Amino acid sequence: MIQSMTGFGKVTAELPTKKVTIEIKALNSKQLDLSTRIPALYKEQEMAIRSRLLQQLERGKVDFGIYIEYIGKEAPAQINQEAFTNYYNQIMELSTTLNLPVPTDWQSLQPIFRLPDVISTEPLEAADEEWEVVSQTIDEAIRQLCEFRIQEGAMLQKLFTQKIQNIAQLLKEVEPYEKERTEKIKNRIFDNIAKLSLTDYDKNRFEQEMIYYIEKLDINEEKNRLDNHLKYFIETMETGHGQGKKLGFIAQEMGREINTLGSKSNHAEMQKIVVRMKDELEQIKEQVLNVL
Repeated sequence: MIQSMTGFGKVTAELPTKKVTIEIKALNSKQLDLSTRIPALYKEQEMAIRSRLLQQLERGKVDFGIYIEYIGKEAPAQINQEAFTNYYNQIMELSTTLNLPVPTDWQSLQPIFRLPDVISTEPLEAADEEWEVVSQTIDEAIRQLCEFRIQEGAMLQKLFTQKIQNIAQLLKEVEPYEKERTEKIKNRIFDNIAKLSLTDYDKNRFEQEMIYYIEKLDINEEKNRLDNHLKYFIETMETGHGQGKKLGFIAQEMGREINTLGSKSNHAEMQKIVVRMKDELEQIKEQVLNVL
């Protein structure tokens, strides 16, 4: 069963003071192209999150985000003591160097609190219990996305099966025209000889040339190879997952055989059939880019 690279998962966990929403979107890509939006609170878990997404999602352009909404009140403010102390020590050094008054009360210290990174609206690290809940929420969002991929993959497989069956049917429609085509070629050559009033010619050599000419236009090998590719495409879809690249290669081989059929057909009705085959194949090629 094939899977689509397109998917979406969104799950929200409610904690005592906040809601944490995990959102994952995936589109088609040749490899895993991952972008993440992770709040500072969970930043130390970023490598573990990336590793989990890589193992479970395999391929696709993936956007991953964690969004926090605090419940009932504003986010709790946290003083970064290290940053505050660093700024304070620098101010003390400048006061001594420039012979300026030293800040000694809370009012004179107020400007320090407005400097970057001194006040944070989030705790610096999440508690283990909180991360455990968030981690389970990430797993659920990934599961939702994978379910979405399976459902989309089933739709793609149905589409591909129909298109493959259409090409196989068109291939059968070629057969009635093959003998007719050969007879037309033979009659046309005889007519041309008659017009040239050639009554004396080497009949054995003529037969050899006819055989050579007809063999050049013979399409049995192309038909057999195309039929095998059609069967292999169906077989590959039904074997495991992660077959997107392989299906793309098979579609390319199908295209080569159809193109050769077109160049060898030398018959208006056969060429019409080949055009219809190409149309079916183009729809396969367009959608196979979405297969995982």
